[in-house]
Amino acid sequence: MFWRSVGRSVLFKLPAEWTHHFSMGTFAGLSSLPAIPSLIRSQYTVNDPKLKTECFGLSFSNPVGLAAGFDKDAKWFPELANLGFSHIEVGTLTGQAQPGNPKPRLFRLPADQAIINRMGFNNEGADAAAKRLASTPKARASDVLGINIGKTKVVPVDEATDDYLFSFERLFSYADYFTINVSSPNTPGLRELQNREPLIKLLNALQDLNAQLAADHEIARKPILLKIAPDLGDGQLEDIVSIVKETKLSGLIATNTTIARDGLKSPSATVEGIGNGGLSGAPLTVRSREIVSRAFKLADGSFPIIGVGGIMNGDDAWEMICSGASLVQIYTGFIYGGPSIVKEINKTILRRLNESGLNSVAEAVGRNAN
Repeated sequence: MFWRSVGRSVLFKLPAEWTHHFSMGTFAGLSSLPAIPSLIRSQYTVNDPKLKTECFGLSFSNPVGLAAGFDKDAKWFPELANLGFSHIEVGTLTGQAQPGNPKPRLFRLPADQAIINRMGFNNEGADAAAKRLASTPKARASDVLGINIGKTKVVPVDEATDDYLFSFERLFSYADYFTINVSSPNTPGLRELQNREPLIKLLNALQDLNAQLAADHEIARKPILLKIAPDLGDGQLEDIVSIVKETKLSGLIATNTTIARDGLKSPSATVEGIGNGGLSGAPLTVRSREIVSRAFKLADGSFPIIGVGGIMNGDDAWEMICSGASLVQIYTGFIYGGPSIVKEINKTILRRLNESGLNSVAEAVGRNAN
């Protein structure tokens, strides 16, 4: 593939964050030309009824989505949807605009097929995103848009609920579903919101506002999902699952990036030189799958799970589904695999379904959970 043999080797010589914006700016410009979006979609999309799935009241054309963090400001979601994703999750968006952490803050570890980031929720804020989304139509009505919201850095943890409520209300009209991010390691104090008391307070407040806005708009409530860290202990995960049930959330996303650095192939001096940040990519494959499997058993069918973390190819996606994920999302796998990876993953899932004598992705969910 051109991306893996030439494109990646060239772009990986350049600073990671600059490359990200350059690549997406170029892709967005190309996509503005007549007939190009339809051509791209036809080349990268796998259409088969077996790939279609239903989750939290929404229809997905296939199980593969783009995780939050790639399109932080909802600038590129229509173009990205043309690459075969069934859903694009934008953000993380915060109540107030913020620059994020000082640069450099995005680092590649090619030997591990991994990325370390300490971006710090850099974004233009919920209000700017809402204005952009109001003037940016979806490429197709069936494309699913998720919006991931988090806490503004300067907002104290004890005032976080109001910050989330502002973003939720401002973006309500544009989201097909919301993800509540309390698990990024790059915002001070954020992971404290995974503790039982503050988390229940936050989620109940969001559900109350969800009901109010749904009634005002005369529509159904928006699905709300919670994104959790891979660094939770078994007791913490049990608590999280019970909270999801108690607050009647629509689902769980597992997992975010990790603060662990175990078993990396990259030189320790390189890793230590990078410093703090969340690690994503292949080193997370096993841990994220374990969290999904455990959460699937604890949930006992009460809500679906989106599996994220270390999905680098179609077999990884298949194993994540068999561990309990109804949908999967990629980010680092997309960086290393290039634009064709979504098609490759969907083709592999379809092949594995056929080999297993299954007629839908739903039939494969959790078949290997242990």
